[in-house]
Parts: sequence; C-alpha cells; structure tokens
Amino acid sequence: MALSRLQLRRLCGFGQQNPSFIRRSKQTPNPRFQVCSRLTHSAAHTPPRLENVKGHELQSCKNVGQQLREEWARYNAFPRASAAEDFAEGQTVTVHGFLARKRVKHAKLVFADIQIDNGPAVQITSSFQEPGGPGHDANQALRGIPLYSPVAVTGRVAQLHNNFVLQTDPVHGERELATPLSRPGRFPNHFLRVDLDLESIQPLNVFPKDIIISKGVQFPPSARHLQIRFSDPLRSRLLVRQQIAFQLRKSLNDLAFTEVETPVLFKSTPEGAREFLVPTRRPGLAYALPQSPQQYKQMLMASGIRGYYQFARCFRDEDLRADRQPEFTQLDLEMSFATGEDVMQTVETIISDLARALDSDYSIVQKGEDVYLAPNKALKTEPQKVANTDSRYRMAPFPRVSYEEAMTRFGIDKPDLRIPFEIRRVDHVLSESFVSMITHLDKPVVEAFRFRPNPVEEGSQHHASSLVDELMKTLPPGLAQNPDGAPVALVVDSSKPLRGLSPLGFESADALQGGEAGLEDFADLEDGDVLVFQARENKPFQGGSTALGTFRTLAYQAAVSKGLLPRDLSFHFLWVTDFPMFTPDNETDPGQGGTAGFSATHHPFTAPLTDQDVELLATDPLKARADHYDLVVNGVELGGGSRRIHVARMQEYIMREILKMTDAGLAQFSHLLEALRAGCPPHAGFALGFDRLVAVLTYTDSVRDVIAFPKTMKGEDLTVKSPGRITKEQLQTYHLAFPGKK
Repeated sequence: MALSRLQLRRLCGFGQQNPSFIRRSKQTPNPRFQVCSRLTHSAAHTPPRLENVKGHELQSCKNVGQQLREEWARYNAFPRASAAEDFAEGQTVTVHGFLARKRVKHAKLVFADIQIDNGPAVQITSSFQEPGGPGHDANQALRGIPLYSPVAVTGRVAQLHNNFVLQTDPVHGERELATPLSRPGRFPNHFLRVDLDLESIQPLNVFPKDIIISKGVQFPPSARHLQIRFSDPLRSRLLVRQQIAFQLRKSLNDLAFTEVETPVLFKSTPEGAREFLVPTRRPGLAYALPQSPQQYKQMLMASGIRGYYQFARCFRDEDLRADRQPEFTQLDLEMSFATGEDVMQTVETIISDLARALDSDYSIVQKGEDVYLAPNKALKTEPQKVANTDSRYRMAPFPRVSYEEAMTRFGIDKPDLRIPFEIRRVDHVLSESFVSMITHLDKPVVEAFRFRPNPVEEGSQHHASSLVDELMKTLPPGLAQNPDGAPVALVVDSSKPLRGLSPLGFESADALQGGEAGLEDFADLEDGDVLVFQARENKPFQGGSTALGTFRTLAYQAAVSKGLLPRDLSFHFLWVTDFPMFTPDNETDPGQGGTAGFSATHHPFTAPLTDQDVELLATDPLKARADHYDLVVNGVELGGGSRRIHVARMQEYIMREILKMTDAGLAQFSHLLEALRAGCPPHAGFALGFDRLVAVLTYTDSVRDVIAFPKTMKGEDLTVKSPGRITKEQLQTYHLAFPGKK
C-alpha cells in the first residue's frame, strides 16, 4: 500500500525538519546521522513505492537512505577480536568490550578501562607527542566516545599481568594461589590484566547522555538490562549460575545419567498446586504447563531409562514470595532400581562436587552490605575483602533428622543449623500461674530456648534488651495474634529480682536452672541471656513450623543484623525425612481434589515408609509416614524427593480409596497407571530448586537476584510488560469469553 504524504514527510523530511530526533557525532567534522532514534510505525514497516514518490520527496528519501546506510556501516563493520594465542607482549591485538572508565592525565595522555565479562581487566593507554602525529587521532577518538559505549579496541600489548591473587585464609593468612586461573573465550590463560597501548578505537554504538550512571545506581524493573550491566552482585550471580549448572550437569553425566527433555505443553492433573492453562483453537481443549515433570519421569523409568535428569522449566500459579516465581527451574532426576537412600547419596555426591568446584574457583566478596560469590578470575585490582573459606561447605554425608525431631528441636521442618540454640520443652518445671499468664490453653505444651548475644561495648544501643523490645514491637500478625498466646521473652539481669526471672516464680526459676537432663541450656545463665517461652496445643505436629520455631528464626536474624551474634557464611546441609504421608486440607493448596479431607503431603505418587505405614493406610492414614526426604541448607528447603509407588494397584488404591478421588480424577492419571502396570521397576527421585540453590550459594534471600528477568510479586514482568491484555480477536480464536457482569 502506498504511503500517505504525511508518512512520506515523516520518513524523508525528518532530517531537515526534526533535528531533535538526531544525535550528531562528535568525532567527525561533518554532521551526519548517528542514531535515527524515531520512525513512525508505518514508516518503519511499510516501504514507500517509488512510483508514488515525486520530485524533491524522492531525492529526500534517497538522501535519508544514504545517510542511514553510512551510519549503519560505521557501527556494523568492525575488526574481529583476537584469539588467545595472539596475546603476547609487543603484539597488536583487538578486544571488544564496554568503555568503563577514563582518566585524563593531561592534554596528551589518557588512560581507560574496558569492561569484559569473563575476561581479564583491560587497561588502555593513549598518548601522542604532536598533533597529527602517531596516536593523535586515536587519542581524540577515545576522548570523544561516551563512557559505557561498546567499543572495538586495537592496540599493542604493553604488559600481561599474572593472575596470581592474594586470598585471605582463616588459618594461613594471605597466600598466593598456585594454580593459574583459566579464562574462556579469546583471552590467554594465566593473566589477570592486559595493558594495551592504543592504536585505534571504534565505537560500535553510543551510550546516551540521558541515562545517568552513579555508584550503586538502582534502575527500575523496566530497565533490567541496565541493572544487570551495572550491578556487580547481580552480574556475578548470573555468571555463577551458569557455572553451577555446568558443574551439576557434569557430575550427573559422570554418574551415567541421561538428560531427557520432557514436554512443556502437558495436561491438567491434580498434583497439588494450581496450574497455568494454555488454550487451543479446538473448542473446550487446553494444555496445562507442568508443575513438574513428575509423571513423565516416572514413565521414563517404565521405559527402561536407568537414570534421568533435566533442568526443567516448571510453572505454578501460586501466591508469590521472595523465594517463589510463577516459572522456575528445577534440576529433576529419577533413578530406577533404586531406593530413597540411593537418591540421597547421589544428591550428596553432586552437591559435594559442586562445593569443591565453588571452593576452588570462587571467592566471597563483601562490599558494604552486599555479599556475593565472584569468580576468582573476575577479582581485579580494586581492593575487595576476599575470603578463602575452605570450610564453608559441610561435606557429605549430610546429617539426617526426622520431621518429628526437626519440629521438636528446631520448631521448623527446614532447620537452620547455624542457629546456636535449640528448643526445649519446659512445661513440667513451670508453675501453673506462669503458664496461665502466657496462654489460655488447658494443659498446653510450653517450650523455650535461650540464646546468648555477644558482649557489646558500653553505651552501645544494640544490646539484648533493645533487641527483645524491637522484636516484640514488630511481631508478624501470625505471632502477635496467635490464639495460643504470644511469645514471652525474659532477659537475665542480676540487678533485678530473681535475676529478671521473677515472672517464673522462685521454684520454677530454680527448677529451670537445676541442670535437669534436657534443660542443660538453662543451667549456666549469664547476664544478657534471653529466654523465650511459647505455649502450643498438646497435639501431634502439623505443617511446616511452630510459633516458637518461627520466632527463633526471627530472633537469630535480628541478632545477626545488629551484631549481637556473628554472621556465619558457611553452609550446613541436612536431610529431613519421615514426613507424614498425608496432611489435612487447608485453604491454600488445592490438593488432589479428593473428598477425604486430607491430601498427599508431597504428591500422591509417594510410597509409604515401612510395612507398618502400609497397614496404617487402611486404619489411620494420617499417622502413616512417607518415604519422603527434603534437602535443607541454612533454613532453606532446596528440594525434595521420595521413593515412588511403582505398583499400579497400590497407586490406584491410594488415589481411589485413601484420597477419595473421583473416577474422572483418577482417569487423568490413566497414562501413569498404564506405565506402572507394564512392569515398572522400583524407582525414586528428587527435584532440586535450582533458582533457590543459586540464591543461597551466592548469599541472597531472593531468587529474583539470580534470574535475569524475574517476575514481581504480582507475577508481572515489568521489563516487557507481561502478561498482556487479551484482544477480542484472540478470545474468538481460542473460544474464550469473559463472564458477564452480574
């Protein structure tokens, strides 16, 4: 279709009529188009037909085309980067990167840095003796290129700096790494920095003046690309992420696992979480995005694949938190002819391999409040606090605790073993009057813990009493409005009656400190010690934490943030096992859609733990335990797995008779039941939350810090502004309709 006269003016006349659209180059004496920053939609996508263009309009179009071609050629044609073997002192090489910093010493001398990810630091020196002499043009070009612009730099190698870096060892002090650090790509091994004498520099685009860069700059989510580029912690975490994936994949390949991709367009099945549906053009039919590849990987076990894994994309339509995203990556694995014990040992092997690799190639970097891992090869010349912490990973075998023990000792099913105090049951030594003060429950369980803050300097505002006051004033609603009663904290103080324990009464305070077995924590109380008491109903544990377990974690985090307890940068892995097979229904999780009043704790394919638990299925299923195991580190659940039900009759019995699923619900799993019926071998598996693993290992609380383009708490991608609104045409194509207003 021919362009309108207005569109032609916009395309062919904006060079003369709209100078504000044009950025002019400072490097050329004659003004030229540098960036044509705006075209109308129609002009950009609908070429003019020459037979409809007349006279000066045709000439104007040709001029614009010529200028655009020249401008494109200026940025499009650039020298190829040099290979690693070309880097030798005295040789001429070319490198590509971003112009990161310029230091103008005087009129004839300029230093500059080139930013290169996964490469050495590159410093260029530009000098000249006389105008028009050697180096003058390159010097002027360097001065004229805006900072942060992408450039191709050609120069003579003046010096190659060895990459032996000093690290601080907690035992041996500063030491020099004996193993040269490798550098991928077009750079040589064994060198930390390359110094070049500049011969020429070519901008490959220009960084605009309206984007202001300052130290620690924070860009809005819509400019995530800039945040990645200018945030060292974020960029380092993304670099570490791909190396963690590489190491895990290498370990599994070495163990003879087979990587198999499973479909992303699945179907809706009630596994326990809400799903995302993908409509089709066939009326009434829709795909569902997989919550996990669980059913596919079990069918792979029936197909004869001995060991399967993949980095799977998973999707769940659930309420989001700092450690949740609607789409996420998990390292999924399954083993046939295997038990849960086999899987746990395999996971310990790959995690230990990963820990050794991270210890060898990465260091902890602390910049103010930021703590993150960075590749040793990326630690350049600026002073940084680097720790070589050979012991920061607790290697296999990992400790194991049952769900019951975890809830009893720590008050949570994902314990943080760095916390230096545990929960003890104390109701048997407390007076009825004190118990009635903290709860209205009849014959409750009362538990307590004691923690000892570090000594503080005289006059410091951070001490035990202020910590307790602040915690009590900022209790989350679940604790402050707990129907069983809020937590009660006492601070030991010799200047007060009964050393600050007077609410307990003389006999209870004396009994608590008597050194009874199980209460040794309270036998040697000192001034500044904090005792926290909490009541709960006297019934079996349910859910993921108790009120005191939640408060224990909050108290530890607050004490660390205020310097009352040391910050521990080590990683303490453990297994939590023997979970209840079923959990009473709640308003959050949809479960499996049965009418039993409870649902599978892990998923409905999890096997009972023992023969006794099999018998309990028929008599008291809520007491049955599952062969289910979670991997936890520092209070974060990294993943979970289980031994699966591999006998079709048992699987159908669980779904139909225990969970009370309907025939229609059961039919949704017919493909899996058929696979089990075809002589499926015993098998077990595990799913490791990959985003969460990377976040924990790189010292961030949020998985958003290890994902290039994460979603917000509302599930929105503000960079590209998704999800988008559905058009009427799309609704018609996919046979959808919005419900009418009532």
